[in-house]
Amino acid sequence: MTTAQTQELDVQPTPLALLLLGREADPRSERGVECPGDLPSPSDPNLVERARAAKEKLGSKVFVLGHHYQRDEVIQFADVTGDSFKLARDAAARPEAEYIVFCGVHFMAESADILTSDDQKVVLPDLAAGCSMADMATAEQVAECWDVLTEAGVAEQVVPVSYMNSSADIKAFTGKHGGTICTSSNAEKALNWAFEQGEKVLFLPDQHLGRNTAVRDMGMSLDDCVLYNPHKPNGGLTVEQLRNAKMILWRGHCSVHGRFSLESVEDVRARIPGVNVLVHPECRHEVVSAADYVGSTEYIIKALEAAPAGSKWAIGTELNLVRRLANRFAPEGKEIVFLDKTVCFCSTMNRIDLPHLVWTLESLAEGNLVNRIEVDRETEQFAKLALERMLALP
Repeated sequence: MTTAQTQELDVQPTPLALLLLGREADPRSERGVECPGDLPSPSDPNLVERARAAKEKLGSKVFVLGHHYQRDEVIQFADVTGDSFKLARDAAARPEAEYIVFCGVHFMAESADILTSDDQKVVLPDLAAGCSMADMATAEQVAECWDVLTEAGVAEQVVPVSYMNSSADIKAFTGKHGGTICTSSNAEKALNWAFEQGEKVLFLPDQHLGRNTAVRDMGMSLDDCVLYNPHKPNGGLTVEQLRNAKMILWRGHCSVHGRFSLESVEDVRARIPGVNVLVHPECRHEVVSAADYVGSTEYIIKALEAAPAGSKWAIGTELNLVRRLANRFAPEGKEIVFLDKTVCFCSTMNRIDLPHLVWTLESLAEGNLVNRIEVDRETEQFAKLALERMLALP
């Protein structure tokens, strides 16, 4: 990657880089450490049989959740699949399940722990499965941002809206300060609600979802949005900019969706005449503006389900899902390709593999609770408050 590309993606040098490899730990990070104990070998020909046997032994005591971006080898053992919020709610609806095995990333497991009962134990097969976007907004950085807004005299006018893809700490901050959570499906509703409560919104941590919703869906201008960079003094903004802004966007992004470019869209249109470009709203504004359709993961799936036979689609979202959809709809004559020529899986989602799942299920079946995700009481209280505000949205 060139220096220019690094600057464009706002990649920050960080001592936490090794955590992507499951080494070392930082309690303030979304990422953790590799799982204790010995993992089965990936070459073990009995992995599928072992996972099935352990899951059968556990019976109704275990409920396996599989996020759409998970590998096929893991998804085959999921009791339900979906996006992060749907899965957390599905877990809460299964109170008889003592163990919730969340095949996703850390913030998702936190959300499940917040929404499930105290008797249920949420387990993440690999504690190093984090989220780079969630890591881009720490509790300390957001508290400092609020101090900046207070000093600028605008904090009382600001309502925080945090994307589901955020840590429990950020959700709790949002709850404490009168804000709400949103998903990529209901971001417009959440922002409309927030603007009824105050004059400005602090949108965390994905700048692209915030900008796309405000400009594309709500008719604001790009000038109504400013970008708060936590790595610069005062966020890199003047008091005047903060006072004039309607949307204060946090400088965060998804490392997968941020890869798609306008060139990707132009290239696929040249290669595949008549192609429909369908992208996730976490993509950059210029990509969303150039696409034919924009929507959440669930929207993408439903759009392809409803698409006519013989139609052609280029999808801008995580590759595991795109490949699964391409295989699913190929018999119907639907051509589905990945928007970018470069293969790009979510590196942290892909940490949950079959050996980790087998190790987790076998450990639970033997009565050993491993890799439990637990949110402390105070954080849970305020995070749940923010989530409940979202649930109350019309």
